[in-house]
Order: sequence, then C-alpha cells, then structure tokens
Amino acid sequence: MRGKTGGSLTPEEKPIVKALLNRGITGQDIQNTINIGRKAPVNSGRISAVKTSTITPASDAEVEAYLYKKNSYDLQTGLNIVDDERIIKSREAMFLAVNLFNTPHLKFKAEGFSVYATIAWTYLVHEYCSRNNVPFEDKHGRTATLCVLIKKQELKLSTGIIKNLEALKEIRDAVEHRITGNSDANWYSIFQACCLNYDATLVSWFGIKVSLQKNLSFALQFAKLSIPQIASIQNFNVPPRILALDARLNKDVPIDKEDIEYRLKVIYTLDKVSKSEANVHFVNPSSSAGQEIHNILLHERLADDLYPFKAKPVQEAVQKSVKIIFNMNAHTRAWKKYKIRPPSKDKNPEKTNKKYCVYNKAHKDYTYNQSWINFLISEINKGDFF
Repeated sequence: MRGKTGGSLTPEEKPIVKALLNRGITGQDIQNTINIGRKAPVNSGRISAVKTSTITPASDAEVEAYLYKKNSYDLQTGLNIVDDERIIKSREAMFLAVNLFNTPHLKFKAEGFSVYATIAWTYLVHEYCSRNNVPFEDKHGRTATLCVLIKKQELKLSTGIIKNLEALKEIRDAVEHRITGNSDANWYSIFQACCLNYDATLVSWFGIKVSLQKNLSFALQFAKLSIPQIASIQNFNVPPRILALDARLNKDVPIDKEDIEYRLKVIYTLDKVSKSEANVHFVNPSSSAGQEIHNILLHERLADDLYPFKAKPVQEAVQKSVKIIFNMNAHTRAWKKYKIRPPSKDKNPEKTNKKYCVYNKAHKDYTYNQSWINFLISEINKGDFF
C-alpha cells in the first residue's frame, strides 16, 4: 500500500528550490526550510524532482525575500511578519495593555489600557475584514472607526462584546490626557471582560495557536485589603466627571448588566490550602459553592433590606407602570415562566434565583427585590411577557 506523498511545491516555490540547490544547499536542509509554516509538509521526492528539472532558478532577491519570511515564523503561534503583521501587532498591543495595567508602579492604567486595547482590537478586526472580503477602507485608504466596524454583521460579534468595546472607547476618550484621580478601579470589570473577549475572538477567527492564554497570568499584590478598605479606595479622589461617566456607562447599556462579555465580575475566596493547590479559587455563582457564598454574604444585611417586597406589593408596583392587566395570577405565571422560585410545597424552597427572589424560612414565604419589579416591567413593555 502506497503512503501519502505529502504536500506539493507551489509554482512560486519551485524556482526557489532550484536556486537553493544551485547554491549547494542539501536537499534535506531545503526540505526543512520549505516545510516551516506549512500544514502539508513536502517530502524529499518533491525536492529531487526539481533538481532534475529545467525550471529557471529564482533571483537572489526573490530567494532572500523567501528566506526572510521563513525565518520570521514564530514556531509557537505559526505567525510570520510578512503574512500576519496585523495579528502580530494586535497581540503585542494587547500584551502592552495588560502588562501596563499590571505594572504596580505605573499610575495611568486606565488611559494606557484603553488606548492599547483599542489598538489591539482595531488590528484584529482589520485583519478579519481583509481575509474575509469585508470592506473596511474607503477609496482613499482611510479605515472606518472600530465602533463602526464591530457592528458589521459579517463579524458576528455578540451584543455584550460590542457594548464592552463602546464602553472602552468612552473611557479612553474621557481619560486621555486628563486628570482622572483614582478612577481605574471603577472599570476593572470592563477591562477584564475586554481581555477575555479579545482572546476568545482571536482564537475563534485565527485558531487556538495564537491565543494569549499561555503568555499572560494574574497580577499579584502585597496588600491584603478588607472589604471596607477596598470600598473606600475605589471612591477616593475620583473626579465628578469620571463618576458621571461610570454612571452613564451603567445607564446606557440596554443589555443585562450581568452579561460577562460587558463586565466580568468574579468572587474570590480565601482558603487554607496545601502548597500544591491554587491560592485563588474561582467559583461559578450558579454552582452549589457559589450559592453558599451568596448566602453567607447575605448575612451581612437582613433579607428584608435586600428583598423587601412580597408578591402583592410586586403586583401593585408593576400594574402602575404597565398598560395591561397585571394581577396576582399574572405574577404567578411570571415567576413560573422565568423560573425564579420553585413551586409551592417544593422540598427545596430555598432554591431560588437570588437575583430576584429569596425564601424566608422564618415566615415560610418568598420575598422579591426591586430588580424583579424592574425586570417584569421591562419584559411587559417589550411585549415579551405573553
């Protein structure tokens, strides 16, 4: 049974091989050079066939250009500066954004990150458009802005990613060359989501080999801060216009603010562990461990403070803000439809969606928060309730 013959030399490569053979380079060395960056490797027979052919050898300039490209390949990512310049620059810009933000003695983190991250995304989008015949330049060679390009349907970017990048632009425009005080912490979640969105999109468009995951790690700090200290630091010396920007970013987002592609929020736990175990523990909020942490945190405030409404006040509040009839029967259908609490007499009444509702063990009933009222009003006004 005959084996596979391997890849074929392209019409451009055959004159290169002929020229290299004329230079006295061995067939094995030429084969090794030709196969750099190739998906289907060329076997030695292809090289030998060129040796006995009458192909005209390439010029010295053509050979040097070819060798430059081959020697420019990154063996880890498979990228080279000739064919993949935008991707390389994009990755380096994101490296700079993250490294700058994680460097402890630098002070203009938000400005630096937002600028470099925007550059990274711009190169990334331009390369995708170039490879997929998506127009991104006018007749004068001027490119459209990033905020215009990311809305093109051909890119298939999610609403969360688009809103995150729009927020990044607003932050960049607000802080560039301005006095911003201690405002960086206001946007940690937006910046973190931007990084994760970038890497996921990079891999989706250009393959897992170009991912940054293996090259970037967590930033460490020496200070161990209490929750009150963190809260006070985050609000210390932040100019009013920066606080106004943060409020606007929250107000103008018509998507679920819990969308992790817009803002990433993570719970950290401090555990006593062995040296072989991780010292940072990420917990999925919907898991049993995440629910337990949520319940523990709720002990800081009474449930009555966080979930002050019983079913009747919820129904009345919603009825005041909608045009349809919203009675108690409608409220029952609502919590069943959106599965925010279990049915009556369920064996596990505490398994609620704590974003909207909790079970009160003392009174043996359910109470709801303002977010549930707002959600119902929004769904009804959009026409999505019935």
